[in-house]
Amino acid sequence: MKTRLIFVRHAEAVGNKIRHFHGWTDSDLTDKGHLQAMRVAERLTDTDMDVIYSSNLKRTMQTAAYIAEKKGLTVNTSENLREINGGDWEDVAWTELEQRWPDEYEAWENQPHKLKMPNGESMAEFQTRLLDEVMSIIKRHEGKNVCIVTHGTAIRAMICHFRSCTLEEMVDVEWCDNTAITIIDYEDGIFNIVTEGDSSHLGSDLGTIVNQEWWEEYNRKKKARREE
Repeated sequence: MKTRLIFVRHAEAVGNKIRHFHGWTDSDLTDKGHLQAMRVAERLTDTDMDVIYSSNLKRTMQTAAYIAEKKGLTVNTSENLREINGGDWEDVAWTELEQRWPDEYEAWENQPHKLKMPNGESMAEFQTRLLDEVMSIIKRHEGKNVCIVTHGTAIRAMICHFRSCTLEEMVDVEWCDNTAITIIDYEDGIFNIVTEGDSSHLGSDLGTIVNQEWWEEYNRKKKARREE
Protein backbone atom coordinates (compact mmCIF):
# COMPACT_ATOMS: atom_id res chain seq x y z
CA MET A 1 0.00 0.00 0.00
CA LYS A 2 1.54 3.30 -1.11
CA THR A 3 2.04 6.09 1.41
CA ARG A 4 2.81 9.54 0.02
CA LEU A 5 5.07 11.88 2.00
CA ILE A 6 4.86 15.57 1.11
CA PHE A 7 7.86 17.27 2.71
CA VAL A 8 7.83 21.06 2.95
CA ARG A 9 10.78 23.09 4.15
CA HIS A 10 9.70 25.86 6.51
CA ALA A 11 9.33 29.40 5.20
CA GLU A 12 12.03 32.04 5.67
CA ALA A 13 12.82 32.56 9.35
CA VAL A 14 14.97 35.13 11.12
CA GLY A 15 18.03 32.86 11.01
CA ASN A 16 17.77 32.53 7.23
CA LYS A 17 17.54 36.29 6.82
CA ILE A 18 20.39 37.30 9.13
CA ARG A 19 22.50 34.23 8.18
CA HIS A 20 22.94 32.77 11.65
CA PHE A 21 23.02 29.04 12.32
CA HIS A 22 19.61 28.11 13.67
CA GLY A 23 19.22 24.43 14.33
CA TRP A 24 17.29 24.23 17.59
CA THR A 25 17.32 28.03 17.97
CA ASP A 26 13.61 28.83 17.88
CA SER A 27 13.15 31.82 15.59
CA ASP A 28 9.97 33.16 14.00
CA LEU A 29 9.13 33.61 10.35
CA THR A 30 10.07 36.90 8.70
CA ASP A 31 7.56 39.04 6.79
CA LYS A 32 8.78 37.38 3.60
CA GLY A 33 8.44 34.02 5.31
CA HIS A 34 4.75 34.61 5.96
CA LEU A 35 4.27 35.45 2.29
CA GLN A 36 6.14 32.28 1.29
CA ALA A 37 3.99 30.20 3.63
CA MET A 38 0.84 31.67 2.09
CA ARG A 39 2.21 30.87 -1.35
CA VAL A 40 3.03 27.23 -0.58
CA ALA A 41 -0.34 26.74 1.12
CA GLU A 42 -2.02 28.01 -2.03
CA ARG A 43 0.18 25.71 -4.12
CA LEU A 44 -0.96 22.71 -2.07
CA THR A 45 -4.66 23.58 -2.14
CA ASP A 46 -5.51 20.85 -4.65
CA THR A 47 -2.99 18.31 -3.32
CA ASP A 48 -4.55 15.30 -1.57
CA MET A 49 -3.55 15.44 2.08
CA ASP A 50 -4.88 13.42 5.01
CA VAL A 51 -2.68 14.55 7.89
CA ILE A 52 -0.03 17.19 8.67
CA TYR A 53 3.03 16.80 10.86
CA SER A 54 5.52 19.50 11.83
CA SER A 55 8.71 19.92 13.77
CA ASN A 56 7.83 21.60 17.06
CA LEU A 57 9.95 24.69 16.34
CA LYS A 58 8.08 27.92 15.64
CA ARG A 59 9.24 28.40 12.07
CA THR A 60 7.87 25.03 11.01
CA MET A 61 4.67 25.24 13.04
CA GLN A 62 3.92 28.71 11.64
CA THR A 63 4.46 27.40 8.10
CA ALA A 64 2.34 24.31 8.75
CA ALA A 65 -0.48 26.45 10.13
CA TYR A 66 -1.00 28.12 6.74
CA ILE A 67 -1.21 24.73 5.02
CA ALA A 68 -3.50 23.32 7.72
CA GLU A 69 -5.92 26.23 7.40
CA LYS A 70 -6.21 25.68 3.64
CA LYS A 71 -6.75 21.94 4.08
CA GLY A 72 -9.02 22.05 7.13
CA LEU A 73 -6.59 19.91 9.13
CA THR A 74 -4.84 20.18 12.48
CA VAL A 75 -1.06 20.13 12.91
CA ASN A 76 0.61 17.28 14.78
CA THR A 77 4.00 18.30 16.19
CA SER A 78 7.09 16.23 16.91
CA GLU A 79 10.43 17.21 18.38
CA ASN A 80 11.99 14.38 16.37
CA LEU A 81 11.36 16.35 13.16
CA ARG A 82 13.53 19.24 14.39
CA GLU A 83 16.60 20.51 12.56
CA ILE A 84 20.02 19.21 13.58
CA ASN A 85 21.11 20.24 17.08
CA GLY A 86 24.00 22.60 16.37
CA GLY A 87 25.27 22.70 19.94
CA ASP A 88 27.85 25.49 20.21
CA TRP A 89 27.04 26.63 16.67
CA GLU A 90 23.57 27.77 17.67
CA ASP A 91 22.81 31.41 16.79
CA VAL A 92 26.37 32.03 15.59
CA ALA A 93 26.83 33.96 12.33
CA TRP A 94 27.76 31.75 9.38
CA THR A 95 30.72 34.05 8.70
CA GLU A 96 32.20 33.09 12.10
CA LEU A 97 31.78 29.32 11.98
CA GLU A 98 34.72 28.49 9.73
CA GLN A 99 37.13 30.56 11.86
CA ARG A 100 35.93 29.22 15.22
CA TRP A 101 35.42 25.54 14.29
CA PRO A 102 37.50 24.86 11.15
CA ASP A 103 37.40 21.06 11.41
CA GLU A 104 33.66 20.85 12.00
CA TYR A 105 33.02 23.42 9.28
CA GLU A 106 35.11 21.42 6.80
CA ALA A 107 33.03 18.34 7.66
CA TRP A 108 29.80 20.33 7.26
CA GLU A 109 30.86 21.48 3.81
CA ASN A 110 32.61 18.42 2.41
CA GLN A 111 32.42 15.37 4.72
CA PRO A 112 28.99 15.33 6.40
CA HIS A 113 29.38 11.65 7.31
CA LYS A 114 32.17 12.71 9.69
CA LEU A 115 30.35 15.72 11.15
CA LYS A 116 29.82 15.96 14.90
CA MET A 117 28.41 19.30 15.99
CA PRO A 118 30.34 20.63 19.02
CA ASN A 119 28.11 19.70 21.97
CA GLY A 120 25.36 18.81 19.49
CA GLU A 121 24.38 15.97 17.17
CA SER A 122 26.37 14.12 14.57
CA MET A 123 24.92 13.95 11.08
CA ALA A 124 24.47 10.20 11.48
CA GLU A 125 22.57 10.59 14.77
CA PHE A 126 20.44 13.29 13.17
CA GLN A 127 19.55 11.21 10.13
CA THR A 128 18.63 8.22 12.31
CA ARG A 129 16.36 10.39 14.48
CA LEU A 130 14.53 11.73 11.45
CA LEU A 131 14.10 8.40 9.69
CA ASP A 132 12.89 6.67 12.83
CA GLU A 133 10.20 9.33 13.18
CA VAL A 134 9.23 9.17 9.51
CA MET A 135 8.87 5.39 9.66
CA SER A 136 6.73 5.76 12.78
CA ILE A 137 4.50 8.25 10.93
CA ILE A 138 4.22 5.91 7.95
CA LYS A 139 3.21 3.04 10.25
CA ARG A 140 0.45 5.19 11.77
CA HIS A 141 -0.84 6.44 8.42
CA GLU A 142 -0.15 3.67 5.95
CA GLY A 143 -1.76 4.33 2.59
CA LYS A 144 -2.40 8.00 3.38
CA ASN A 145 -1.02 11.29 2.05
CA VAL A 146 1.09 12.85 4.79
CA CYS A 147 2.48 16.40 4.79
CA ILE A 148 5.63 16.84 6.91
CA VAL A 149 6.91 20.38 7.51
CA THR A 150 10.55 20.27 8.54
CA HIS A 151 13.97 21.82 7.89
CA GLY A 152 16.58 22.24 5.16
CA THR A 153 19.33 20.00 6.50
CA ALA A 154 16.71 17.48 7.57
CA ILE A 155 15.42 17.15 4.03
CA ARG A 156 18.95 16.79 2.61
CA ALA A 157 19.84 14.08 5.12
CA MET A 158 16.66 12.15 4.40
CA ILE A 159 17.01 12.47 0.62
CA CYS A 160 20.36 10.72 0.99
CA HIS A 161 18.50 7.74 2.39
CA PHE A 162 15.68 7.98 -0.15
CA ARG A 163 18.29 7.86 -2.93
CA SER A 164 19.90 4.81 -1.26
CA CYS A 165 23.20 6.65 -0.94
CA THR A 166 25.51 7.24 2.01
CA LEU A 167 25.90 10.40 4.07
CA GLU A 168 29.27 10.81 2.39
CA GLU A 169 27.29 11.55 -0.77
CA MET A 170 25.11 14.17 0.93
CA VAL A 171 27.33 16.86 -0.62
CA ASP A 172 25.66 15.98 -3.93
CA VAL A 173 22.17 16.69 -2.59
CA GLU A 174 21.02 20.20 -3.48
CA TRP A 175 19.90 22.67 -0.83
CA CYS A 176 16.23 23.45 -1.34
CA ASP A 177 14.82 26.93 -0.85
CA ASN A 178 12.38 27.85 1.88
CA THR A 179 8.92 26.23 1.36
CA ALA A 180 10.31 23.92 -1.34
CA ILE A 181 8.24 20.77 -1.80
CA THR A 182 9.68 17.26 -1.95
CA ILE A 183 7.31 14.35 -2.59
CA ILE A 184 8.27 10.77 -1.73
CA ASP A 185 6.23 7.62 -2.25
CA TYR A 186 6.84 4.69 0.10
CA GLU A 187 5.66 1.16 -0.63
CA ASP A 188 6.93 -2.29 0.36
CA GLY A 189 10.06 -0.88 1.99
CA ILE A 190 11.06 1.22 -1.02
CA PHE A 191 11.20 5.02 -1.27
CA ASN A 192 10.60 6.62 -4.65
CA ILE A 193 11.35 10.31 -5.24
CA VAL A 194 8.51 11.95 -7.17
CA THR A 195 9.45 15.62 -6.75
CA GLU A 196 12.58 17.06 -5.18
CA GLY A 197 13.06 20.62 -3.91
CA ASP A 198 10.37 22.29 -6.03
CA SER A 199 10.05 25.98 -5.09
CA SER A 200 8.56 27.16 -8.39
CA HIS A 201 5.56 28.57 -6.51
CA LEU A 202 7.84 31.33 -5.16
CA GLY A 203 8.62 32.72 -8.60
CA SER A 204 11.62 35.05 -8.89
CA ASP A 205 10.40 37.48 -6.26
CA LEU A 206 9.95 35.43 -3.09
CA GLY A 207 12.92 33.06 -3.06
CA THR A 208 15.38 33.24 -0.15
CA ILE A 209 18.63 31.41 -0.93
CA VAL A 210 18.51 32.19 -4.64
CA ASN A 211 18.63 35.88 -3.76
CA GLN A 212 21.50 35.66 -1.25
CA GLU A 213 25.20 36.22 -2.02
CA TRP A 214 26.39 32.91 -0.50
CA TRP A 215 24.31 30.88 -2.96
CA GLU A 216 26.42 31.87 -5.98
CA GLU A 217 29.64 31.00 -4.15
CA TYR A 218 28.18 27.69 -2.97
CA ASN A 219 27.29 26.69 -6.53
CA ARG A 220 30.73 27.75 -7.80
CA LYS A 221 32.43 25.49 -5.25
CA LYS A 222 30.08 22.63 -6.05
CA LYS A 223 30.86 22.90 -9.76
CA ALA A 224 34.60 22.95 -9.05
CA ARG A 225 34.30 19.83 -6.84
CA ARG A 226 32.49 17.94 -9.58
CA GLU A 227 35.16 18.86 -12.10
CA GLU A 228 38.04 17.64 -9.93
